[in-house]
Amino acid sequence: MTAAFLRKDGGGGADVDPLASAPAFPERLPALTSIRFWLALGVVLFHYQLNILPEGGTGIAFIERARLAVDFFFILSGFVLAHAYGRQVRDGSYDHRRFLIARLARIYPAHLAMLVVMGLIVILALVLGQRFNVESYSLPGFLSALALVHAWFPATVANEWNGPSWSLSAEWAAYLVFPIFASIGLRRGRNPWVTLGLAVVLFLGIDAVYRRLFDDMLTHAELVLGVLRIIPEFLLGIGLYQLGARLEWGRAVTVTATSGSLLALVVLMAISADERLIVAVSGLVILSLAMLSKTGDDKVFAHPALIEAGEASYALYLVHLPLLIIWKNGMAMLTGLDSAYRLSLGEAAVLLCLTLAGAFALHALWERPARRWARRRFLFPSANLPSQKGLS
Repeated sequence: MTAAFLRKDGGGGADVDPLASAPAFPERLPALTSIRFWLALGVVLFHYQLNILPEGGTGIAFIERARLAVDFFFILSGFVLAHAYGRQVRDGSYDHRRFLIARLARIYPAHLAMLVVMGLIVILALVLGQRFNVESYSLPGFLSALALVHAWFPATVANEWNGPSWSLSAEWAAYLVFPIFASIGLRRGRNPWVTLGLAVVLFLGIDAVYRRLFDDMLTHAELVLGVLRIIPEFLLGIGLYQLGARLEWGRAVTVTATSGSLLALVVLMAISADERLIVAVSGLVILSLAMLSKTGDDKVFAHPALIEAGEASYALYLVHLPLLIIWKNGMAMLTGLDSAYRLSLGEAAVLLCLTLAGAFALHALWERPARRWARRRFLFPSANLPSQKGLS
């Protein structure tokens, strides 16, 4: 969940040095920012549905498939980082240390805040004598989440120190080995079709091995070696970027491709199609949305409210489960119910409003300022060029 909206004005969530952007696409890709809000919202609704349905109940297929937004984000991350750092890789100026600092400044502040919140929740539960699964909130589990390594190994007990953070662990692994991805897909002369073919082969191969070892599909990998899930999808995003850099579509083709791929994605999710197919179409959506920017037809996605919602999507993704836990345990204490009770639709609606408000507050009051501070402190100190001041 870390794709960047790149801009030079110092506002919002510019995650990487805009001077690193490749010329094949415009610097700004607003459609790839604004869509992030809807993806994060889909994950929220997926978790709400799990807490609304009775045991064994059947929910809305579209919402169930919304959990695949994580795969969309993994592809999107590869695409945007190829856009941000491709030129540096090609001209030899790429600095891995600066890259890692920029990525940590992006993902770590909100993650750390949620770990602190979950720690306080656990302490409060102990003080109040509330029962909870101690194994899922262990000190080793907390430390592994703090170090962002909790999706790197086969877990035997669920790590509940904010469950969605497993995807950050996978992202962090991809960042650490970004030079390998860059060597495969971003060096001069790399054929995008070779990169895309390798990504597909890796996805199918890892999926087959994962099914054999864990009797489950790769798109279900989370705390059990969830890091494997990002490998082919991140590379797919890089390949799609390199392909898009070479494509020249007219307005009619771009608009048709965008609307067609979005419609196909919605339909496939609604009919519970093969998850691998949904992941593939997600890549087409990302490519077509980026091509809208290339043809200058992305104005509808560039409204400040949509951009701000997209920037707050990461906070929404991280804050929704802690708030759900607080809500259900609070209601259980007030009513005498077990905290595993089913949410009513009315409760879910109120909780969603509170969650959206909390996400925007977390983003505006902590995530964005902390990110700016880290970038200015470690990437753009006062000794740097004046033109780099104000970048966040």
